[in-house]
Amino acid sequence: MDEPVKQLLRRVLRRISVPVLRTTLEKWGRLTVAQQQSIDFTQTKWVITEKLLTICEESEWSLKRITELEMIYVIDNPDQGMWNAFQLVDPDADAHSVELTQFKEQFKSHLGELLRRVSVKIKKHTDEAVWIRIAWGDSFSQPNHLKPTYVVHHLQTPYVFVTGLTSKQKPLLSQALALSTRHQAVKDAHLSGRKFTAIRDLLMTQYQQAFPTRHPSPLAEKNQNVSDPQIEREHDGQAASRRQMACEAFGEGKLPQLQSAVYKLETKFRDHTNKTMTEREEPFKCVVKFTSTNLLESFRQCASSGFASTPVTPLLSSIPRKGRNYFVITDNGPGAPSQTRQPQN
Repeated sequence: MDEPVKQLLRRVLRRISVPVLRTTLEKWGRLTVAQQQSIDFTQTKWVITEKLLTICEESEWSLKRITELEMIYVIDNPDQGMWNAFQLVDPDADAHSVELTQFKEQFKSHLGELLRRVSVKIKKHTDEAVWIRIAWGDSFSQPNHLKPTYVVHHLQTPYVFVTGLTSKQKPLLSQALALSTRHQAVKDAHLSGRKFTAIRDLLMTQYQQAFPTRHPSPLAEKNQNVSDPQIEREHDGQAASRRQMACEAFGEGKLPQLQSAVYKLETKFRDHTNKTMTEREEPFKCVVKFTSTNLLESFRQCASSGFASTPVTPLLSSIPRKGRNYFVITDNGPGAPSQTRQPQN
């Protein structure tokens, strides 16, 4: 067995925890019954890895087989690494008719024309998503399977999700995707994060949304400490109104677990007590970053509980409404209020 195959197998096994490994190997389906029974999953990760390396040598597994194992694990455990969202723009008239076999053939063909040494593996998941694993090479070296790029695309949608992509590889991938899906270009959606499912659900609006209503339903829980019925009704009405506006801004039920949002400020400094900064011609620049284990849920709770003012500012409600978590805030002109603009690609 070649050393590159051993290296890749070690790298893959290093990423998989022992409890998950058994299930992943079963889905892979390359082990015989005897080989499965010979692995003691109560032993240490090092012992299990060495056992699998021995089986790998005996079975003469190819590089292709090991990449299959890696893809199964990544597809089942996608919430790792940094994912970036992109959007296909200007579709051709027949873009909606592209089906899987056609896409696979054209994507491999177009990417192969742009880069001679490249390895592409494409697999369709049960949720209809097309997963692409790309190992990049160049004019002097073979594809590097230790640092692959993963691409996820739902056919007949304009959305693409990518992880492990360098700036050098980005134009090649963009051109191959545009041509194989029959679009004119690919643009940055300005949405990124370490949880793939959150990025996907937010951009494709796969979560429960709330819509404006003149008659918000009252909260289930009431403030038992208020004895005056009129004050109680007023408090309940205010609380219900805050919750309704919070849900309209961020959604209802379980929200995508977005973990960060970045605001880049390029605005005029305004403070009459600080003439030095206010009279500067150059814009005031800074970056504001919000982080949380579930940012949208945090914002919704702040608005619902009254810690943040309602209606919710568009600076925050634009995250789910536009499906983005990166914004640039600029001025319309001298003395004008700041506004968000889309960053230049």
